[in-house]
Amino acid sequence: MLVGICEAEVRLPGAMTLKDKRRIIKSILDRVRGRFEVAAAEVDHQENHHLASLGFACVSNEKAHADRVLAAVVRFLDANGEIEVLGYHTEIIPI
Repeated sequence: MLVGICEAEVRLPGAMTLKDKRRIIKSILDRVRGRFEVAAAEVDHQENHHLASLGFACVSNEKAHADRVLAAVVRFLDANGEIEVLGYHTEIIPI
């Protein structure tokens, strides 16, 4: 069994308040969960309305599958017009 994890740092140029940020992040995380069947959460910068760190995890029996899923999540984030991906890091952990 393998666990694939990804942390993405994103900027929210349209968020003027924490309420705006939470609305945008909740919508994105819900769509990612539904489309890619991964666990997803905001993991850092909760009190900064311009930045967010988003964490994603998937479980697989093949490294290539976990890599594909996480790469698809990052492409989805890149294509989203409400956020700008500043960087990301992925890791595959054997259990």
